[in-house]
Amino acid sequence: MDPQEDPQQADNSAAAESTDPPPRMTRQQILTLISMASVNFSSMICYSILGPFFPDEAVKKGASQTVIGLIFGCYAVCNLIGSLILGKYIVQIGAKLMLVTGLFVSSGCTILFGLLNRVPAGPAFISLCFVVRSIDAVGFAAAMTSSFAMTAKIFPNNVATVLGSLEIFTGLGLILGPPVGGWFYQSFGYEVPFMLLGCFLLIMVPFNIYVLPKIDADPSKDSFIRLLTKVKIVLICYVIFTLSAGLGFLDATLSLFAINTFGLSTGYVGLIMLGLSLPYCLASPLIGYFTDKYPATRSWFMVTGGTATALGFCLLGPVPFLHIPSQLWLLIIMLGVIGFSLGMTAIPTFPEIITCAYEQGYEEGLSTLGMVSGLFGAVWSLGMFYGPVVGGLITQHLSFEWAAAIQGGLAFFAAFLLGVHYLFQRPQQQSVREDSRPTDESTHLLTE
Repeated sequence: MDPQEDPQQADNSAAAESTDPPPRMTRQQILTLISMASVNFSSMICYSILGPFFPDEAVKKGASQTVIGLIFGCYAVCNLIGSLILGKYIVQIGAKLMLVTGLFVSSGCTILFGLLNRVPAGPAFISLCFVVRSIDAVGFAAAMTSSFAMTAKIFPNNVATVLGSLEIFTGLGLILGPPVGGWFYQSFGYEVPFMLLGCFLLIMVPFNIYVLPKIDADPSKDSFIRLLTKVKIVLICYVIFTLSAGLGFLDATLSLFAINTFGLSTGYVGLIMLGLSLPYCLASPLIGYFTDKYPATRSWFMVTGGTATALGFCLLGPVPFLHIPSQLWLLIIMLGVIGFSLGMTAIPTFPEIITCAYEQGYEEGLSTLGMVSGLFGAVWSLGMFYGPVVGGLITQHLSFEWAAAIQGGLAFFAAFLLGVHYLFQRPQQQSVREDSRPTDESTHLLTE
């Protein structure tokens, strides 16, 4: 029965893919989308809620700008380590178990972080901030690594489109986090925002246990090191690093700059951060769909987006040698430019690394996707460590304007290197595509 039906189903699915750009999703795909959307939203709202008020609260508790950067940065370091380890052993642990456990750990840490205002100021407060944030980082590393891997596994032909659509919920978390956090902080104090979010994460645990499909796979013997032997993957990783470094820098420094320069309250700082997240949220689905339909444009999207990001950071302060005074309207516009360009740059990176991994001979399966997801998360976390820590140091010893300009220089350098590499590799890529078009899947497997 199955041998007779499988070829027909394959032909029908192939015909559907060729005639209908958005094929009908299965129940498993719909449930996965719901689950991934909840993970993206909850993770980003918990991350972004700190921006408007935590730096100011930490200063009151005796923390310097450098220490605040380290508190943000320790999250990234533990996320980096967790992403690499969990990405390697995702098959042995189980993608669903990893995601649910990560959400449960993060919910507890979020609630505990809301109780830190009761801790005495000084070393005790600072130490507990490091401990709770570090454990929270491992929990979210588990959730996000399995989320990316499962999404790529269940939507292999539309990775960028699905990720771009899910970034609506990532952007929604980024949008709601700062204003909601700032408003609740002003109205009810330090504890309430974290308590509400911790309870929301706790509700997501049984929801995802019910909704999330189970995926079985065999472990692979491939490693992260072989992934990094391909120059293009290394350059894309550097692009990812510059993106997260810029976001981490803004999280740790923008609120204090806006408060000190323009005299804004934490609630208004949260509204200003909408200028960063809203364009990213709106642009991501369109960019994901376009780059899935035209995969050859992914590299140029990353190059163009990196260049625009560099321009946005240089004019954010603006950089002192331009002799342009700091103005609130310019700050908001440049945040919008950065948000839109981040979408242009970030969305194509994950499917492009997957493509490069398959070109390296990696097996198509959950194990490879877990390693790619772990690599993505690790590099992203490395940038999230660098941005707050180094950006905080530069801001403390020089100024926010110079620190923002340096972040822009990193983004421009990444775009330049990737553009040069793409120009040199383009003729080879075109010849490979032309050779692969007339061959079917069976011929491709036989040649390898």
